[in-house]
Amino acid sequence: MRDLDATPLPRSAAHPTAHAEVMPTLARASRRQGLTGLAERLLTLRALLADDLKALEATLAEVGAEGQDVAWSAGRYLLARPGKRARPICVLLAARLGGRPGDRAVLDCAASVELVHAATLMHDDVLDLGDSRRGAPAARVVYGNAASVLGGDHLLVDALRKVRSAPVAVQHALVDVIAQMVEAEALQLERRGRFDGDRQAYLDVIAGKTAVLFRWALQAGGALGELPAEQVARLGRLGDALGAAFQLVDDVLDLEGDPAETGKSACTDLREGKLTWPLILASERVPGLTARLAAFAQAEGDVDDAEAARLVADVKACGALADTRAEAFARGDDARAELAGLPAGPAREALSAVIDTVLARSR
Repeated sequence: MRDLDATPLPRSAAHPTAHAEVMPTLARASRRQGLTGLAERLLTLRALLADDLKALEATLAEVGAEGQDVAWSAGRYLLARPGKRARPICVLLAARLGGRPGDRAVLDCAASVELVHAATLMHDDVLDLGDSRRGAPAARVVYGNAASVLGGDHLLVDALRKVRSAPVAVQHALVDVIAQMVEAEALQLERRGRFDGDRQAYLDVIAGKTAVLFRWALQAGGALGELPAEQVARLGRLGDALGAAFQLVDDVLDLEGDPAETGKSACTDLREGKLTWPLILASERVPGLTARLAAFAQAEGDVDDAEAARLVADVKACGALADTRAEAFARGDDARAELAGLPAGPAREALSAVIDTVLARSR
């Protein structure tokens, strides 16, 4: 394992070729699930944003280009392995709702939200001792925990720098978002290993860790597109609902997702003692499950794979996974209701496809 005093990896290893073709990848995944209609809508979305996405990837590729320390190498390592880019796409589409294409200010906000997201992933992997991310060894495995934490810090600082030309309200809102994310992470850490079915604690965590960043992405884009205040507020509510749906689907994938698709180890949240919606529901329904979940989480490195399989089977048998999916779809309906009040056109149709993609994803 590498750490701050380690020699950085060769630049070619730290900067693998980034894949800008996010939409075709998602479209192929949709077709594999039989969602041909969604696949075609995703390709339409790609055509709409082709130039913007290319410019976004170029902007992200420049992040930390002059930084030579191992922490910057860790940050670039994750950025070069793109996820779904859902949050920057929300910025781009919200700006287009107001008729503003991806100019420099919009692209900087889109890059900023991706940098904040990437930073939180790097910090999460250190806190949770995660070994893989986006189908590759986590940055902390390649560069060490200290470099990964500082790499995440580098990305957060750069994210704040990129919004300096945005409206002051957008800048201040991003600072508040980062503060809320830290508070939510602290709450989640405090409750680790406790499976007492506290629904409000769970909702507070996902509001602060996941939904708040979708909210900022959509509202920042709407503000740059000079949409009326009422529509910017509607975009914020859409972001809250979309972020909650995203996290609920994540909760399901943690228990039944294919690691080859998700890019993460199976049952990661379960092993780390994190409170997720299906575990809350199952704890309410299955006698004795709360104690079993706590004991499993306390085992830490001494993981019993057979017990993990039994726990997942019990969670599934009581209908908790199906009901979590249903809750995600209900949040998706909330997002669509907000979307209906926004200006009609290609950008609104594309946002509808983003909502459907979040609900249908297998990674």
